[in-house]
Amino acid sequence: MITNQVLLNTIEGLKSISRIDFCVFDTEAKVLASTFGESKEFEDAILSFAASPADSQVIQGCQFFKIFDEQQLEYILLAGGESDDAYMVGKIAAFQIQNLLVAYKERFDKDNFIKNLLMDNLLLVDIYNRAKKLHIDTEVKRVIFIIETSHEKDSAALDNVRNLLGGKAKDFVTAVDERNIIVVKELSEKDGSRELARMAREMLTILREDSGDEQMHIAYGTVVNDIKEVSKSYKEAKLALDVGKIFYVEKDIVAYSSLGIGRLIYQLPLPLCKMFIKEIFEGKSPDEFDEETLATINKFFENSLNVSETSRQLYIHRNTLVYRLDKLQKSTGLDLRVFEDAITFKIALMVVKYMKYMETLEY
Repeated sequence: MITNQVLLNTIEGLKSISRIDFCVFDTEAKVLASTFGESKEFEDAILSFAASPADSQVIQGCQFFKIFDEQQLEYILLAGGESDDAYMVGKIAAFQIQNLLVAYKERFDKDNFIKNLLMDNLLLVDIYNRAKKLHIDTEVKRVIFIIETSHEKDSAALDNVRNLLGGKAKDFVTAVDERNIIVVKELSEKDGSRELARMAREMLTILREDSGDEQMHIAYGTVVNDIKEVSKSYKEAKLALDVGKIFYVEKDIVAYSSLGIGRLIYQLPLPLCKMFIKEIFEGKSPDEFDEETLATINKFFENSLNVSETSRQLYIHRNTLVYRLDKLQKSTGLDLRVFEDAITFKIALMVVKYMKYMETLEY
């Protein structure tokens, strides 16, 4: 349960204070962490001590200690030396590792609870009962952030994120797959959309500086007020992450509340999308226009169908823009200066983008 690196950090810290060497073994005499410069042969002594009724013993010039996890022998600790000081420091080290076991077990229980909560694997009554036993508040504001990395992570990477983002004891950092890290963030009453955007940006900055992963993305759901709704915020964040890859590729942070019409298009069946494109454009695709036409269309949309502002930003005469829009109207039957036609064309562009993305997933 405790990683070997954590065990090593613990005994190295104790050695730096006491100047006594330590070694941690599992019950099969395998070394898990050690500060001994020279490795001695302790296998027979470890196995013999593990089978004995003694909790501590002096063997081969070292103090031996047993460390239990709920009466089950978990580790055997060696402290170098036979003196009373070595015994006392060894007892302190054993006590420290024992407390680590308890803390990690509690975190493991909470981690399992949070995972099952996110995945909707718990009955309503179980949610409140387990939250009470684990001392987790049920009626506070929370939001889910999903951090997607460009490479697979391991448990050490997850612990690193916990350390980097562990500003509040009541926040939870967990994972349900290889690439996504989930942060269940507790909020104050005054935290709103502006604060959520700031939190996401701070997370991204911290994690990018630490990992150097420039392909990292963050998505987050809406704020929920009860623990039973945490899975709702998680599903929203997951949807925001997926939709962002299609319609908002230029953004590294995507909020569910900002998805707009892309959220609806993402949930359309592909046959319906193909039918829509065929009916509107008679078998043609709206993304088959040349780059100049597409740039004109996108800039026209960016400027809310304003002809004067669009022509200014494109550095062309107003009449040139009108000519391009007239030409587009003849080829598609849609006049982008008319709001309804503009909406239809905008949706069509997004539908085509969605269809192309879904096609890439099939291969």
